[in-house]
Amino acid sequence: MVRINRINHVAILVEDLESALSFWRDDLGLTLSRVDDNSIEMAKVAFLPTENGEIELVMPTSGDSGLARQLEKRGPGIHHICLEVDDIVGMLSHLKTKGVLLINQEARVNEDGKKYAFIHPKSAQGVLVELYELPK
Repeated sequence: MVRINRINHVAILVEDLESALSFWRDDLGLTLSRVDDNSIEMAKVAFLPTENGEIELVMPTSGDSGLARQLEKRGPGIHHICLEVDDIVGMLSHLKTKGVLLINQEARVNEDGKKYAFIHPKSAQGVLVELYELPK
């Protein structure tokens, strides 16, 4: 049986990364570990680790990306919650047998080797859920 290990991160969609960092880093005191350009998702992502996971600030880098469309439609705020799993292929297969609506039928792989896929908010009471499998 596949299992969820932990909440890996909560992603917050922002219009301006520096403005968002002034709150999360400067006001709250979280440490900025790095900022990455995610070419696959057309976003710049700031990573602010906590003891048990991360806050990710996500800013679209292209006006025609899904992130930009969501920002225009709904404004800034929580974008998704990410759950770390031990076997993403097994989890996606399990979810398909349960009739869960998936955005990604198969896992994608990002630049640092993490496998990920998204569950559609229609199956998760309006919450976009990302699944992560970390590289071994």
